[in-house]
Amino acid sequence: MKSLRAFSSALSASSAFKNYSPIQPTLDPILKGTLIGFSIAAPVGPVGLLCIRRSLHDGRLAGFVSGLGAATADTLYGLVAAFSLTALTDLLVSHRAALQLVGGFFLLYLGIQTLRARPPAQAAQARPSPNLAGAYFSTLVLTATSPVTILAFVGIFAGLGVGSAGGGTFAALRLVLGVFLGSAAWWLILSTSANWLGGKLQTGGLRTLNLIAGSIITAFGLWQLAQLLRNF
Repeated sequence: MKSLRAFSSALSASSAFKNYSPIQPTLDPILKGTLIGFSIAAPVGPVGLLCIRRSLHDGRLAGFVSGLGAATADTLYGLVAAFSLTALTDLLVSHRAALQLVGGFFLLYLGIQTLRARPPAQAAQARPSPNLAGAYFSTLVLTATSPVTILAFVGIFAGLGVGSAGGGTFAALRLVLGVFLGSAAWWLILSTSANWLGGKLQTGGLRTLNLIAGSIITAFGLWQLAQLLRNF
């Protein structure tokens, strides 16, 4: 779930690209998309916390796969924005309340699961192999149920003048490929760093991190549901 801060930073990024229009035409679409994908993924929210916790608890691969779920959702929303699929954008925004409801309860579930999780040293005898499919789809759902994500991409791509009518289909596809690569690069950096940190922590430190991450994720879920109730 991306925060409103991510949306505002995305709009600022689009303005920055517009202000430097003399440089923009020389920037390869894949590189441009990589910068966009990295900047969209970088603000640490619930998905980032999940990636960090899973990297600490289940290993770097589990953390990275979790990030790839978010990168996939970013890429899908990038496709929608790049090809100016206004009808689909309007449909997603019109169902914002339902998306917030699903995302809010899912965050609560993941937050509680994180609070109850035992550090690897305590669970070493009984811990099964990480559920990579579950790790991937959980972050895919969390990111996809955030209307702010698609609004951020629409804002950036509109600022860049990107669309199927401008630059051609091939250029748009290369831009979206860059979005995936940039987002995936961020999650690789984050999961690798978190896994390295986990190797330096004792069991008590990992338990503390579980409690902190679980509390923050749960708070995000409660906040999202509270915002939904306030709008009614």
